[in-house]
Amino acid sequence: MKISIIIPTFNEVDNIEETLLPLQAWRQQGHEIILADGGSHDETIALAEPLVDQVVNSPKGRANQMNCGAKNTNGDVLLFLHADTRLPHNSPRLIRHALQQKQWGRFDVALTGQHRMFRVIEFMMNQRSRLTGIATGDQAIFVTRALFEKINGFAKIPLMEDIEFSKRLKKNGQPACVHNKLTTSSRRWEEYGIFKTILLMWRLRLAYFFGAKPEQLKKSYR
Repeated sequence: MKISIIIPTFNEVDNIEETLLPLQAWRQQGHEIILADGGSHDETIALAEPLVDQVVNSPKGRANQMNCGAKNTNGDVLLFLHADTRLPHNSPRLIRHALQQKQWGRFDVALTGQHRMFRVIEFMMNQRSRLTGIATGDQAIFVTRALFEKINGFAKIPLMEDIEFSKRLKKNGQPACVHNKLTTSSRRWEEYGIFKTILLMWRLRLAYFFGAKPEQLKKSYR
């Protein structure tokens, strides 16, 4: 089972090497890494090129970038990884095991921040995902190529593309919930404030649930 890792990037010079270096062991095992860049104007591409199998240029926007990246892969499984996220040890084995029973899945999350509130956020994220069967991009969604192509990939929307994607994946079966935790950056919460960010994310998701357009929500997110 060959795994293709697709990493959407935009000005990730501070994170990209730290993410890519541990993944070199994956390449040695026959897996591949595709960097889908949305027009970075820093050194992201220069730093990444020696550490990936291919750099794909794409219109900016995670959905666009992940779809473009997926088109340039040849793996049996597609793994969508944020540029500030580190996968747990033995992830290829964990994914292979998860996909013996399911067609898609995601990892539990641990945040990098030390504030005790981050432990609460982690717990809530993981429990919510387990109960609803909905995954977010922070959880490194993985899916068989066959299913990804069957549902035509990510919808071309500027926000909530991971939620919308999960909903369509769920129609083909519940996700495999890998308990081993990946580590993702808490920079969003630290930059804008923990409680302010929590309230914003819940407000956006609630609005999306009640039918708000992603284009409208993107303005609030910015």
